[in-house]
Amino acid sequence: MTSVSACPSPAEAFQPRRYRFLIAGLVMAAHFSVGLNLFTISPLLGDVIRDYEINRGSAGLLIALALLVAAGFGLPGGVVISRLGIARSYTVGWWLAGLMTLSFLAPNYLSLLALRLSFGLGLALVLITTGPLLLRWFRPKEVLVMNGLNTAVLSLGIAVAIATAAPLAGILGWQNSLSVFGAIGSVGAAAWTVLGKVPGDSVRKSGSMSIREIPRLIRNRQIVLLLLADGGVLVQYTALTAWLPVFYTEVRGMTPTGAGFATGLLPFIGVFAVLLGGFLPLRFGTPRSYFIWPGILLTIGGPASFLLGSSTGIYLALVMVGIGSWLYVPTLLSRTMELVRNDPERVAVVWGSLLTFSGLGMFVAPIMVGSLRDLTGSYLPGFLISSVAALTLLTAGIAMPRGGVQSPR
Repeated sequence: MTSVSACPSPAEAFQPRRYRFLIAGLVMAAHFSVGLNLFTISPLLGDVIRDYEINRGSAGLLIALALLVAAGFGLPGGVVISRLGIARSYTVGWWLAGLMTLSFLAPNYLSLLALRLSFGLGLALVLITTGPLLLRWFRPKEVLVMNGLNTAVLSLGIAVAIATAAPLAGILGWQNSLSVFGAIGSVGAAAWTVLGKVPGDSVRKSGSMSIREIPRLIRNRQIVLLLLADGGVLVQYTALTAWLPVFYTEVRGMTPTGAGFATGLLPFIGVFAVLLGGFLPLRFGTPRSYFIWPGILLTIGGPASFLLGSSTGIYLALVMVGIGSWLYVPTLLSRTMELVRNDPERVAVVWGSLLTFSGLGMFVAPIMVGSLRDLTGSYLPGFLISSVAALTLLTAGIAMPRGGVQSPR
């Protein structure tokens, strides 16, 4: 295994150091733009179902298949990036995500689905490449801060899109509103193409990992716990984010705008939760506690968000889910970096593995809820199953070792 010392030191990478502030802005812009387009179609599913004359299961595929593409690319993604190079991978990924700009041209369901699949691949490239990119530009403590900021702006992008997609669609039409969010990504991709730089450029071209080495790397017990924890949370988060707007409209009698606003609390609260999650662990608690307490919040808040009928109860439950779904993320990302000794190539592989396991759960979740709704006439079975999946965060926190990290050999 190549040691971390084989990679450029921070001092060597910062040429010039002030340029890293521009890189930080671009990386955060990338996360904001993919957040804008990740679930922006959720409040518009009713319009999509009506205009394209499809069922709810097919509508769920517009979210789920994009996540499946991202998940499928996750495991080999780290190896691909080591061949393609960090800067080039980021460029390709951001442009692919920006193809949602063409939504206004989509004449039918299959064409819109193709754009969503392109977005999924772009999402994977952007997320997987971020870890190695940060290690090239920033010191370890700065990387910790950037992990929190990136996740915060990703959550902010999701919140903005969910809250504004329906009102914007009422003015421009739902296809044009999708294009507006996609265009923001295209503008960012153009900026990165011109201004983006990565010292050392590639993760490593000589001695790169092969796909056969991936299972050996991720079989570490602590990495497995992290994979399960994140995957379970995102099953519930995706199910609720994708279908609560429709559920609140059809079952709770909310307006589409009101339902979008309520569901938008999940990522909006997440912005503040993830910022706290990036700073609190420096002074308070152990890594285990940042899995256990969010796990408790999800155990209570998840079912309450769809079982309670009062507006106050719903909002309180959504706040709990928003905190629980995001507070642990900076600890998760930093923990994975520590487990592979901050090696850029192995960080890419482990982050790709996170994307694969979480993405598979996120792929299944919206299809499951939509299909069970078509079969049973109720959203509750799918929502309840997703809440059971979220118990993995609490379980992983309890099972996590109390001591330091154990790096894979």
